[in-house]
Amino acid sequence: MSQPVACDVVVVGAGMVGAACALYAAREGLDVAVVDRGPVAGGTTGAGEGNLLVSDKEPGPELDLALLSGRLWADLAEEHAKAIEYEAKGGVVVASTPEGLAALETFAARQRAAGVLAEPVSAGRLHDLEPYLAPGLAGAVRYPQDTQVMPALAAAHLLRASGALLLTGRTVTEVLRGKDGSVRGVRTDRGELYAPAVVNAAGTWGAEVASLAGVTLPVLPRRGFVLVTEPLPRRVRHKVYAADYVADVASDSAVLRTSPVVEGTAAGPILIGASRERVGFDRSFSLPVVRDLAAGATRLFPFLSQVRALRTYLGFRPYLPDHLPAIGPDPRAPGLFHACGHEGAGIGLSTGTGRLIAQVLAGGEPGLDLTPFRPDRFPEEAA
Repeated sequence: MSQPVACDVVVVGAGMVGAACALYAAREGLDVAVVDRGPVAGGTTGAGEGNLLVSDKEPGPELDLALLSGRLWADLAEEHAKAIEYEAKGGVVVASTPEGLAALETFAARQRAAGVLAEPVSAGRLHDLEPYLAPGLAGAVRYPQDTQVMPALAAAHLLRASGALLLTGRTVTEVLRGKDGSVRGVRTDRGELYAPAVVNAAGTWGAEVASLAGVTLPVLPRRGFVLVTEPLPRRVRHKVYAADYVADVASDSAVLRTSPVVEGTAAGPILIGASRERVGFDRSFSLPVVRDLAAGATRLFPFLSQVRALRTYLGFRPYLPDHLPAIGPDPRAPGLFHACGHEGAGIGLSTGTGRLIAQVLAGGEPGLDLTPFRPDRFPEEAA
């Protein structure tokens, strides 16, 4: 057993959200330890595409958080852009029919009223933006604020920049609570970490960490696959996806849903998504899902039919029933904070989440109203 560690804050989870919580808490002058049973970015972060999106979000609390996070990512990019492969390339959402385009433009108008840059693109201008797109599309909306990072690199660099004590390969087995019910740290399989604040940034395992503190949080895993092509010269300039992707993100369905999402990377390979299904933590390879992804991608970019897919990988998005993350203090366990349940948007929303958590940890007012993100907003039977 290791010697006990004492600090101001223990962050459970060394993914992107945990890294952001550690960074901003340290910038508030707090002494931080980060603990994870696996390696840095060993869960959802390491299986992500690194999207920092506003384009797929309805006006409301999540979009507000995305806009805050985007500004913070831009600030971080000034320090770490090359190291984290930050690309301010923008997104293009395409519609295949006039009816679909009308719905997309109505959605974009509502987003513009909430502060999003959303530029209509006529069918005649589409190939100026994306020369290899399929012909015959009705039009699109371009989102200049959509950006991308390499998530595993970003998590590692932000953790390093935080100066936090990093303890990987340690499983949290208990959230320690005093006689008055307040949190006083965590017990791991290799010793105890004492702190008056514990941040649950455990992603898809957020429900398990919450239960260790005696509270419920109904986080469920939602599986998704990504196809990775051979390295290519840059042919896909933006993140490009079909308009029905937004509906799939917002869907409550447990069954398989796929919609084409295609984007290039700084390293050369093209990433192809996106699928969503609730199958627990089943890591089985699914050929039908991968075929659907490939078919959707080639409908958007016909040249991809001649490109080799080198590999596929899967990850689990931490899903909460109302599609909003849990962010902030848990009144059921004083000293316990949650920063999980971001589903597929955790990379993009991580910086805003970390800043808000740090502001509350330091005794200040958060920059956004945390009421919509309250961890105790769910009925007990939902967990």
